[in-house]
Amino acid sequence: MAKHTVTLIPGVGIGPEVANCMCEVVAAAGAEIDWEVQEAGAEAAVKRGSPLPKEVLDSVRKNKIAIKGPTGTPIGGGHRSINVQLRQALDLYVSLRPVKSLPGVSTPFTVGPAGKGGAPGQGAIDLVIVRENTEGMYTGIEHTLVPGVTEAIKVVTEKASTRINEFAFEYAEKMGYPRVTIVHKANIMKVTDGLFLECGRAAARRHPKTEAVEMIVDACAMNLVRNPNRLGVVVTLNLYGDILSDLCAGLVGGLGIVPGANIGSDTAVFEAVHGSAPDIAGKGLANPTALIQSAVMMLDHMSEHECARRVERALRDVYEKGTARTGDLGGKSTSREFTDAIKAAMK
Repeated sequence: MAKHTVTLIPGVGIGPEVANCMCEVVAAAGAEIDWEVQEAGAEAAVKRGSPLPKEVLDSVRKNKIAIKGPTGTPIGGGHRSINVQLRQALDLYVSLRPVKSLPGVSTPFTVGPAGKGGAPGQGAIDLVIVRENTEGMYTGIEHTLVPGVTEAIKVVTEKASTRINEFAFEYAEKMGYPRVTIVHKANIMKVTDGLFLECGRAAARRHPKTEAVEMIVDACAMNLVRNPNRLGVVVTLNLYGDILSDLCAGLVGGLGIVPGANIGSDTAVFEAVHGSAPDIAGKGLANPTALIQSAVMMLDHMSEHECARRVERALRDVYEKGTARTGDLGGKSTSREFTDAIKAAMK
């Protein structure tokens, strides 16, 4: 088994807690990893003058792989999103968020007969959000025109739209999804979203074996809560993907269990998609599932497939048997108890 050096950005709030749990689980699975710990977020800004110090980017560029906890983003002021800065600085143009049900996790969508909190005919949910990560509404180009009038600029390029659509079709073929759903708002934003849609159509022509479906973003939101499995791989622009991936997380139990990856041509940063949850930070109550599932994606990316399956099986075993369950999913287990249960399941 190869030894890997991985940049670890624990983050803030519950970040260091869930990162510690993740590291223990990965070690228990037998993966040999040297963690190069780097600090980012509000505390780094105070200590080192920047919420995303140069050393963090240098570390990720050197190691080519990183995993991070939540770093927090001020609302209505303060520093720009560290996630956005990382994606743009490292050209991590793909946000990949698989959305899959965990056994034993009850949700309003999947549990109960029709009319009692469930949707008829729905079993386990399995879809993927592929989100363009570097432009769109998240370029951060905004300003005040005159007092009381502000403007934000949405940037959509042929290059970015082509490569994200191409990734989506290639991923669907590799993972066995029968269709790619191209999500847009080209009926209103005919130039920007129109360009994205045209690039999606071109990618579809290059991959004729995969069904291509075009869907306006508001219709997509409705279809996600009616019959999510029919969408397969959803490829879309930055803002839409951000919103839809959180909606999808709600279908399978919440942000505490959904993993994510940011992928570029030679670098990848894996992350939990939830926030820093300062209200429960330091109390040992956080659910580390999202970061653990992100670590599974990371292990597969590093070709440590045996370790990845070991973690995946143990995690599903704990959920299926109800061995341990954190408070966000109706249980009473602490982060430590949940982590110990996964480690025990691997034995």
